Amino acid sequence: QVRLVQTGGGLAQPGGSLRLSCAASGFTVSAETMIWYRQAPGKAREPVGTVMYNGQTIYADSVKDRFFISRDNATNTMYLQMNRLKPDDTALYVCYRVIGAHWGQGTQVTVSS
Repeated sequence: QVRLVQTGGGLAQPGGSLRLSCAASGFTVSAETMIWYRQAPGKAREPVGTVMYNGQTIYADSVKDRFFISRDNATNTMYLQMNRLKPDDTALYVCYRVIGAHWGQGTQVTVSS
């Protein structure tokens, strides 16, 4: 059975950092394409970053050079490291497995002083 369980997130000050985790079961994270999405109140869901099956990463312009996706084979987990956070980064963040269209449960990130 495929599951994506997210942890992390919470409240951060502008300029701060947070790390989100997306722990997978039922498939191998490092072998597949996965995406981090976010949705802010009143806005459409948008892709934040993608890690391809071959390890290539693609980021939205709004987070480029601030957010980084990584994967840990030992724990079968995908991470989103978020640095230099801005209030505009406030959103519900969700991880997504392309094959089978599986979603994590989402985790809230709030950036505020």
